[in-house]
Amino acid sequence: MHMTGYEKTQPQREQAGPKMLVEAVVRWGAWSTILLWVGVTTGASLASSSPWPCPQRCNCQQERQEVNCSSRHLSSAPEGFPRDARRLDLSRNRLKTLARRQFVGLSQLRELDLSNNVLSMVEVEAFQGLLGLQTLRLRGNRLKIIPVGVFSGLPGLRLLDLSENEILVLLDYTFRELAGLRRLEAGENDLVFISPRAFVGLPGLTELNLDRCNLTSVPTEALSQLQGLSWLRFRRLSISALPNNSFRRLGRLRELTISQCPWLDTLAPNSLLGLNLTSLIMTGCNLSSVPYAAIHHLVYLRYLDLSYNPISTVRAHLLGDLLRLRELHLVGAGLLRVEPGAFRGLAHFRLLNVSSNRLSTLEEGAFHSVGNLVTLRLDRNPLACDCRLLWVVLKVQGREFRGFSEADLPGLFTCRPARILNRKPQEVRVEEGHTVLFSCKADGDPVPVMSWLTPQHTPVSQAGRIRVLPNGMLEVRYAQVQDSGTYLCVASNAAGNQSFSVGLHVRGFSSSSGPRPYPFDAKTLVIAVTMGFLSFLSSVVICFIFMFFWSQSKGQLKHTATIDFVPRSSAGAGRHGGGGGGGDRFETGRFTMKLI
Repeated sequence: MHMTGYEKTQPQREQAGPKMLVEAVVRWGAWSTILLWVGVTTGASLASSSPWPCPQRCNCQQERQEVNCSSRHLSSAPEGFPRDARRLDLSRNRLKTLARRQFVGLSQLRELDLSNNVLSMVEVEAFQGLLGLQTLRLRGNRLKIIPVGVFSGLPGLRLLDLSENEILVLLDYTFRELAGLRRLEAGENDLVFISPRAFVGLPGLTELNLDRCNLTSVPTEALSQLQGLSWLRFRRLSISALPNNSFRRLGRLRELTISQCPWLDTLAPNSLLGLNLTSLIMTGCNLSSVPYAAIHHLVYLRYLDLSYNPISTVRAHLLGDLLRLRELHLVGAGLLRVEPGAFRGLAHFRLLNVSSNRLSTLEEGAFHSVGNLVTLRLDRNPLACDCRLLWVVLKVQGREFRGFSEADLPGLFTCRPARILNRKPQEVRVEEGHTVLFSCKADGDPVPVMSWLTPQHTPVSQAGRIRVLPNGMLEVRYAQVQDSGTYLCVASNAAGNQSFSVGLHVRGFSSSSGPRPYPFDAKTLVIAVTMGFLSFLSSVVICFIFMFFWSQSKGQLKHTATIDFVPRSSAGAGRHGGGGGGGDRFETGRFTMKLI
């Protein structure tokens, strides 16, 4: 008989009942565990995706803990910021004021950006409670003054940006509660004065930027409070001079930038005294020469930039005290010459940039050792390709010279030695008082330099009674006997030199040859006579004026002036003096003026 599955398995089910019950319980336990895990996971997920409080019209990113309210046309700071936010951007809005304790409760905030608003007023303690704030940006607002106490409650602040405002004065103790501040950006304001104690309370400040202000002098007294300063920048100021001790007490300053100050044409010899700079930038000023006296003590200086100053010459043997100098930049300075020996003693010299100048050459003798050079920039100079630049060719052998083939180079970098053209003997004999000219002309490549030596072998200058004229001729004016001798003309260039001697014989006036002529010319004599006559006439006029006023002061009484001249002679003295050898003595007359 056929049995259904139910009927067939009934005894089995009864026997297997306990086992199946156990299995069901086990399976239910597993499902319950799974359901419980899913519930917990879902709950956690729901908790993690719960909304992070975010003000309206702002964009919040919880994973970055950032609240971005930039460029939202806000006229006031919104409320409801998440308390664990680390960065808050309120830049490019229309905020006008910040009230006291404006951001209270945001103790986790690290960066606050209020740039490019229209802030004109920030109340005292506006940032109170931002204990963890490290960066505060107030750039590009309309602040005219910073009240004392505005920055209280910011012990951890490292960077403060106040640039591009309209601040006129920095008052005493403005930053006194920012002991942890490292960098202060205060450039591009209308600053006309910095109070002597404005920077009190900033022992850790290392960087200060005072660009583009209306300061007319270095705020020496205020800067002396920043003894930990290592980087200082002045640009686009109206400073006209750097007096002595301009940066006193800044012994830790390492980098100083003073640029684009067109009125600055003078550096006092001790203006940088006390500094131990490694980098000095003085570009775009009006310095007419390298400030050797002001920088000679900077023995730790490595980088020097004097570009865009009207400096025509780098003189010889005046930079040797800068023992550690590695780089010198003199771009666009109108440089005409670098004298031989200009960089002697600079054993660590690696880079010279003299591009965009008016140099015709740069001789190897200017350097301590050209083997030390790594970079040399001579572009945009009217260089003469002659033997003076041959050392450059040899130093860069194997590299390409644009416009020249390697085979052409040896024939191009050559020189012709100096050669005096007319060597006809010149012997001149004159009497005292005459003027003598000696000519000396030469040619060569490069053009020779003409100089003269006296009979005592000393160089003749371009000024004085004996001088060298611009055309190379020697002029001896009003020749004297002691001017006699052999003068030497020297023509020299990079390829060599040549000399040529001339003779001068000056005859003096002897007593037997007749009366000696006047030592003065007619013009001198007329001037002397005129001056003497005027002096005498002025004395007489003063005397009579005195007599007139003296007589007027005596009322109506009439007074008489008597002038006596009593000559005295030895004879008269003998008659009245009574012997004693008086006959051999001659006495001058006596002039007496009496007012009666």
